Amino acid sequence: MKKWLKILLWIFLGAGVITVFVFSNQNEKNKKIKNPEISIHVEGENTFLTEKELWERLKFMSLVYNGQLNNAINIQKIERAITNMDEVKNVKVFKNIGNRWYIKINLRKPIARIFNLYGQSYYIDEDGFMMMRSNLHTARVLIFSGFIKDKFSLKSVPEIINNDSLKSIKKIDEIYHISNYVCNDTLLSKLISQVYLEKNGDFILIPVVGDQKIVFGPVFSKQQMDEKFDRLKIFYNEAMPYEGWDKFEEISVKYEGQIVCRKRSK
Repeated sequence: MKKWLKILLWIFLGAGVITVFVFSNQNEKNKKIKNPEISIHVEGENTFLTEKELWERLKFMSLVYNGQLNNAINIQKIERAITNMDEVKNVKVFKNIGNRWYIKINLRKPIARIFNLYGQSYYIDEDGFMMMRSNLHTARVLIFSGFIKDKFSLKSVPEIINNDSLKSIKKIDEIYHISNYVCNDTLLSKLISQVYLEKNGDFILIPVVGDQKIVFGPVFSKQQMDEKFDRLKIFYNEAMPYEGWDKFEEISVKYEGQIVCRKRSK
């Protein structure tokens, strides 16, 4: 008899716990959702998306709204929407028990801004992805202008250079490799501010200090580019301190194994 009483007691206790859990869960679903805890990480100083801007975009897409209930939030839709934002490299949206939820974002790091022949302006990031220009933010990065025909594309640089039909008509690969090198070099990141693409395909580097132009020429391979930059850095480290920053009008590393300088006319 006592055994049956114990079994019944455990049954009633289990039913009570389930009932409390169901009512508690239902109560949580009918509560108003709290604002999420948002974490936005970016390498460097160029932040293209703030918490306020993110929240306004989600409200504009009607994914969040005032008075929204806990059971009305769609975590998967919100994560997809944020993933599709140009500035976002990756994102994770998740929810804990109750009505607390979280958004964790890693932003893209722009390394160059491009002004093409068609009046478009866009950024390219360290992974070769293009980002549309922001009306709210600008980044202090290398500027490319001149005879650039490459339009903004959802394709990344790796996708373009692996497509023979696109690679032959694009300069974006060369732009990406030059900007990536300059951005990651201690000397050149402080020395070079702009790059101009001439009609003949030559890249002209424009330094911050001095009034000369650096004829870099085209970039047919990464090895060729590295060798040109090596020659340029040797010249600036060893020759410029003795010759002076204003002595030369033009410095050319266009041709293999050479540094050709043209003195400024007096």
